Amino acid sequence: MYVPKHFKEDDNAKLHEYIRDYGFGVLIVADEDGIEANHLPFHLSCEESDSLGTLQCHVARNNPVWQRLKDGGRVLAVFQGPDGYVSPSWYPSKAETGRVVPTWNYLAVHASGTARTIEDATWLKQHLTQLTDQHESGMKEPWQVDDAPQDFTDRLVKAIVGIEIEIETLTGKLKASQNLPERNRAGVKAGLEDSEHSYSRAMSEFVS
Repeated sequence: MYVPKHFKEDDNAKLHEYIRDYGFGVLIVADEDGIEANHLPFHLSCEESDSLGTLQCHVARNNPVWQRLKDGGRVLAVFQGPDGYVSPSWYPSKAETGRVVPTWNYLAVHASGTARTIEDATWLKQHLTQLTDQHESGMKEPWQVDDAPQDFTDRLVKAIVGIEIEIETLTGKLKASQNLPERNRAGVKAGLEDSEHSYSRAMSEFVS
């Protein structure tokens, strides 16, 4: 991912926060068999202070992608936050010079590393519990994995394969009009806030 210095986010704590906030990512595998992308929910674990973290996800056992990772292999996980079209009409400088063009603001995080597959039922149950607890935490009545009959969840666990990725490189890009003068940034923020699209309004919160 090309990241100009204006838009580089290298604070790992923020990047971890973004991954957790926008954890439905894309797992990309590229090898001699070609390129494949799978859309999956991820759980991020950061147990060591000097580590970039570990990503965990799972796929259906019928999904052949896990067979390609059985012996290891580097993969790329892509996470994307809010985005929004930026109109030149939002820039006060447009009326003065006309030297403006449209652009797009967005947030993206790329995490690459070596993957391993996991078929251990205990690990898979713990992974599903962590993933569920993370996303149920804001519910009025949080659902838990143990709420379902054990024989039912045991059958489901047998139907999936876990994938764990030790993050080796973590790259973040937050394109939020940082390269514009303050008055133009204010115009962008107001324009995004006034958008009919929820993702554009969400992007406005990153413009300061």
